[in-house]
Amino acid sequence: MTAINLDGELVASEIKEQLRTRIEALAAKGITPGLGTLLVGDDGPSRNYVAMKHRDSLDLGMGSREEVLSADATQAEVDAVVDDFNADPAVDAYIIQYPFPKGLDYEAALIRVRPEKDADGLHPVNLGKLVQGIDAPVACTPAGIQLLLNHYDVPIAGKHVVIVGRGLTIGRPLANLMALKRDMANAAVTVVHTGVADIATYTRQADILIAAAGAPRMIKADMVKPGAAVVAAGVSFEGPKLVSDVDDAVAEVAGWLSPRIGGVGPMTRTLLMANTVAAAERLG
Repeated sequence: MTAINLDGELVASEIKEQLRTRIEALAAKGITPGLGTLLVGDDGPSRNYVAMKHRDSLDLGMGSREEVLSADATQAEVDAVVDDFNADPAVDAYIIQYPFPKGLDYEAALIRVRPEKDADGLHPVNLGKLVQGIDAPVACTPAGIQLLLNHYDVPIAGKHVVIVGRGLTIGRPLANLMALKRDMANAAVTVVHTGVADIATYTRQADILIAAAGAPRMIKADMVKPGAAVVAAGVSFEGPKLVSDVDDAVAEVAGWLSPRIGGVGPMTRTLLMANTVAAAERLG
């Protein structure tokens, strides 16, 4: 068996075309959706990721505002940028890039964000609305994974989704999203993590397996149910090399598999654009 490639670049390009139509409709009303980013420190991967987000926004014809603070910035300086973004009518939605330098409180900065301007869907108000099934900005990677699976006709309703990882950006919101009684969801969901003994006992039961632990190659071929859909959402670095949570040999067992590069990443960035456009539509 050779897994069907879950091509995030392809799906993201289709979503972008839909966004262009919505952006043109806003432009006809004199509205330009604006994305803001706050980067604190000089983390290389974060810097590159923020740069890609701004390239995406400019390519779509959106506004783009980038703020960068040094690693020795104070919490008051961070708060001042957040307050400025909250008040800036040209910024419809924005993100605070994680991780933060030691000594700064990321959660305090996140809570300070106006929920309606939360492009990442990670504000407690928006996470609470997700749990309730109320429309609100949804975390970008979970929303992107859901759309990627749906595009390739991977059955979700009534299936067993196992998520390896309980982080704020993927594991926890994805578990709630997949369990909702709505289209592209309605699944039985199990969340495990690196503190659980014998993770393979759970992963072998998964019809859909999401690896989001940030542990290099932790998902081996013998941990996957034959024919399952496997999404490699967790990555880490070994020196300069980006390494997936999913071992390459899984491609010979899985029915569907997202690639290490060009899988989840493009979907995450595109859903960030989608959240920003939706914010402009609400505010406009």
